[in-house]
Amino acid sequence: MDTGTQVDPSTHAGGGGGGTVRAAVVVGALGVVFGDIGTSPIYTIQTVFNPADPHPVPISTDNVYGVVSVIFWSVMIIVTLTYISLVMRVDNDGEGGIMALITLLRRLGGTQQRRATAILAAVGIFGAALFFGDSMITPAISVLSAVEGLKIVSTGFEDWIIPITVVIIIGLFSVQRHGTAAVGRLFGPVMIAWFATIGALGISGIARHPEILKALSPTYALGFLFGHFGIAFFALAAIVLAVTGAEALYADMGHFGRKAITRGWLGLVLPACALSYLGQGALLLGDQSTVSSPFFLLAPGWARLPLVLLATAATVIASQAVITGAFSVASQAAQLGYLPRLRIAHTSESTIGQIYVPWINWVLMVSVLTLVFAFRSSAALAYAFGMAVTATITIATLLYFYVARVKWAAPLWLVVLGAVVLLSVDALFLAANLTKLVHGAWLPLLIGLTAFTIMITWARGRVIVTAAREQVEGPLRAFVDELQDHQPPLVRIPGTAVFLNRGNETAPLAMRANVEHNRVLHEHVVILSLNTLPVPRVPDTERTEIDPLGYAEDGIIHVTAHYGYMETPNVPAALRLLDPAQTEGPITVDDASYFLSKIELKKGNAPTMASWRKHLFIATSHITADAAEYFGLPGARTVIMGSQVEV
Repeated sequence: MDTGTQVDPSTHAGGGGGGTVRAAVVVGALGVVFGDIGTSPIYTIQTVFNPADPHPVPISTDNVYGVVSVIFWSVMIIVTLTYISLVMRVDNDGEGGIMALITLLRRLGGTQQRRATAILAAVGIFGAALFFGDSMITPAISVLSAVEGLKIVSTGFEDWIIPITVVIIIGLFSVQRHGTAAVGRLFGPVMIAWFATIGALGISGIARHPEILKALSPTYALGFLFGHFGIAFFALAAIVLAVTGAEALYADMGHFGRKAITRGWLGLVLPACALSYLGQGALLLGDQSTVSSPFFLLAPGWARLPLVLLATAATVIASQAVITGAFSVASQAAQLGYLPRLRIAHTSESTIGQIYVPWINWVLMVSVLTLVFAFRSSAALAYAFGMAVTATITIATLLYFYVARVKWAAPLWLVVLGAVVLLSVDALFLAANLTKLVHGAWLPLLIGLTAFTIMITWARGRVIVTAAREQVEGPLRAFVDELQDHQPPLVRIPGTAVFLNRGNETAPLAMRANVEHNRVLHEHVVILSLNTLPVPRVPDTERTEIDPLGYAEDGIIHVTAHYGYMETPNVPAALRLLDPAQTEGPITVDDASYFLSKIELKKGNAPTMASWRKHLFIATSHITADAAEYFGLPGARTVIMGSQVEV
């Protein structure tokens, strides 16, 4: 384990991106961001009226009107109002998602708000952990629901549903290394065809029973909720499927920007989804026996097989939305100290937010395949799906209103009013999903609690290791003083040595070991610290900061390299930015030797954490990415010197 990267929670100014939005960016967003929410029409109404549900909703004309109306207004309130209009306005230099909200909380939390900030940050971490559960369930339920359409075409296909689903999922995760941009260019046109198709099918259904348009009135939604609350309350656990993917819009905001996502939603996705729900409702008004699969039965017989193929492609894209969101959340969590340093591949030269995290990718794939084999149907997974979504949405809404109050100084009455209205809606959905706890809703909670435990244990363990390491390292300036009086005098050899360190207060373990064992010191010594700021990116003009330590004339300086939490550090590139006038001569970056202090963790007897958490922390450390590769160091000129620290 290397703890060379630290987080500075101090405020660091940054600005979000603006400007015009190119059509290609909107198409790319359609291909990555909207797949999840855009494929919800496949299974939402079918799940609401599923007779096998432990709390079934009887199918009747009044209930069809009520369910379609509640679906439409839930989408408008949760997606259009909460996320598109409000939450997505809170960004951290263009980056969105739960982790971006947490970094804002840490920057905004003054002395008076410190306790509230700490509590809300912990709640936010749990929300981020739940998103990992969503990222596992979405690909399983989405692809399964589409491939299950083969049963409508022919019952002979039923035995092939699981094998086909498995092949598709393996293929999906195998192409992630090619990057979001490449996937978006491929999937964008497919999603445009998808939304055009479901919109057209919806119109055909509405044309047969145009009276379904009355469901657009909120009076039908309110009448269903308050007139049949005993039925409607349990229906909400399935109706929430219509808004699954809303959290992915926010998590993926850094990939394409708020404007592209807003235009894609309002211009195509929302109208198409609304038409599909209305069309399915119209179909049920005319023939209640179509409740088994109203989405696919909207299409004429000749078009059902092509629709299944298109739906399968669209659900693959639905999975893409949460997979890329999981990459973003994991990367930000690692940079902020809630996960170990992970190997991250940047897949775009022009868009820095587009990344691929191999370890997360393969863990998700194994988890998704496990869910497919365990549940074997989209209906069984539906009970698990809503819990992760509603909890994540509720947490994001709560954090938004706190940020709005503290950052923007929004009037208290307005914040309270907005929070009461929107959180009441979220809480109603959350309560309804709790009724499905024994039917599968326990799964995302278990995944979330597991991820949350790992994240807070890692954060706590880092604090313990840092304190123990500081004792071993000793003060930096005192150590440099000792070098001047070292007996016998140290041999100064030509060249530059770069020692990566946590800060400028303690001496690098590798430097101390090099002096004690080899009794040499390079002509130029750079003690380098990497400082991760709670902003996505740092410009090159603010990248480096030099502290001469009072020994610059002796060739010993300290350099701090600042990075945003969305950036992967590149040490040689940072050193090339140094001004030779401040380093007592040029630093030979191309010939420099790099020294890393590697920590081997060992379970100790000190009561720092529970014994099981110590084991968990040490186990988690094994997924830490190779330090030399992560920091961009040349392997042939990197020396790793180890030390043991007890947890």
